[in-house]
Amino acid sequence: MVKKFDEEALAAHIAVHEAESHRLDRIEEKLDKLADAMIALARAEEKIATLQDDHQNLYSRINLISTRLDSLGAEIKENARTVNLINRITYTTFVAVIGTLLANWLHLF
Repeated sequence: MVKKFDEEALAAHIAVHEAESHRLDRIEEKLDKLADAMIALARAEEKIATLQDDHQNLYSRINLISTRLDSLGAEIKENARTVNLINRITYTTFVAVIGTLLANWLHLF
């Protein structure tokens, strides 16, 4: 009877051990999945940080381009006034020369 009790106790102990082993295997699998998820999360955070840096760089470049465009707009207005003034002076000089030549030509007759 002692031998049978020992076999039953041993069988019960083995069953408990297998159940605990199976339980520990499931826990390990869950921990592995959790570790994989944490790694994926860390990679996603790195990508987000990189995208934020890129966004900041692009934002700075766009602001610089906007400033340059504003500056070019002011220069274009100034150049347009200068060209307009030069055109007026040229036309006035041309009209004066034509008028003088015409007056001298008419004075000859």
